[in-house]
Amino acid sequence: MSFTASFYTLGCKLNFTETSAISTQLADAGINTIDFTKGADIYVINTCSVTDHADRKCKRVVKEALKYNKEAFIVIVGCYAQLKPKEIAEIEGVDLVLGAAEKFNLVSHLVDITKRNKATIYNANIKEVQNFIPAYSKEERTRTFLKVQDGCDYFCSFCTIPLARGMSRSNSIDQTILKAKEAAYYANEIILTGVNLGDFGINNNETFYELAKAIDSEVEINRLRISSIEPNLLNDKIINLVAESNKFVPHFHIPLQSGNDEILKSMRRKYDTNYYRNLIYRIKETMPDCCIGVDVIAGYPDEDENKFLDTYQFLNQLPISYLHVFPYSERPNTTAYKLKQVVPHHKRTERVNMLRILSEKKRAEFYRSQVNKIRPVLFEQKVEDNFIYGFTDNYVKVKTKYDPLLVDAIANCQLSKIGADGNFEIVELEIVEQHRNIEPINFEA
Repeated sequence: MSFTASFYTLGCKLNFTETSAISTQLADAGINTIDFTKGADIYVINTCSVTDHADRKCKRVVKEALKYNKEAFIVIVGCYAQLKPKEIAEIEGVDLVLGAAEKFNLVSHLVDITKRNKATIYNANIKEVQNFIPAYSKEERTRTFLKVQDGCDYFCSFCTIPLARGMSRSNSIDQTILKAKEAAYYANEIILTGVNLGDFGINNNETFYELAKAIDSEVEINRLRISSIEPNLLNDKIINLVAESNKFVPHFHIPLQSGNDEILKSMRRKYDTNYYRNLIYRIKETMPDCCIGVDVIAGYPDEDENKFLDTYQFLNQLPISYLHVFPYSERPNTTAYKLKQVVPHHKRTERVNMLRILSEKKRAEFYRSQVNKIRPVLFEQKVEDNFIYGFTDNYVKVKTKYDPLLVDAIANCQLSKIGADGNFEIVELEIVEQHRNIEPINFEA
């Protein structure tokens, strides 16, 4: 095939890893990726279902793609494509809609990329989707997101992920180690990711702890990081492994969603505030400099002022480092969608803003706790105003004057001064590790 393709990804890092895997498949078939604005023959839009604005976002991207090539073949994949394929098919300009079972078979559907009067839909029942396709991102050499798990068995009241991605599944540890070794050739840091990461191995009698331990001992990489992991699945063995490892970094992202036990019960979360509090303090006792991020939802049905203040005060009192705040979003086919005590949108916005201000306060407190400490920083490729940026192992953002030797390098840095932008300005540093120059390798040999 001599076609060109361009990609647009909405949503989470997992979507980005899957977009990267799909683009690799197309490249292997002779379809080269070009910039979105260059008028590709094929546009692949990987969608998300986290908010109720997925349709509007998708329509805007389709319209933008057709602006650059009115004859472009438009393909929609991802969670939105699985949940509402007929709705997507009605979007003007869309030619092909692939659900969860078909998105990794895109190449086979590109024999004819002639514009169609009506979109073709391939969308299997999500209960039939049982295969696991590993993926990792290749877009930057600094770090790569490695997908090790997919799907979720939890059915939280507000979430459509099980309907969009199916039940929890993964490869074996041995298979995952091979993929991790492959990903390690492209970056200095691997971030383990999944829909419900801590449930890795549930389909083959293995555990996430066993996977993490194996990757720690068998994969040659400077850094390993764990992405979002459910609090009920983050056990002492995982915490101790991270604390003792020379590769895993002291950073966890642990969803809370609400600091009120009644709301947590309504959400069908698998913990209460007392459990969560004890978990956070256990981590900080083991790793005092550990960075802890938290997901929280504002404006869930039946969240009155007192219940919201419970969440605010709970988070305010915890030694956490930052928040990811989401306004509650109604999603059909969820239990929460049927609840009657709806929080007005303006109230949701007010609460989101309060929590985001609290997040900045927590971030500033955490940064101040790091003043005068020496931490390893992995610098990135991006340069702005003659500054190069990077992150410490415990996720503190820093910048220093650009030096080409720092690109994709790890340096021990003295965290002495917080700049006007809230990030540390580094003066003293020592490069300790630079990215290896790796020749292409056949991983299937």
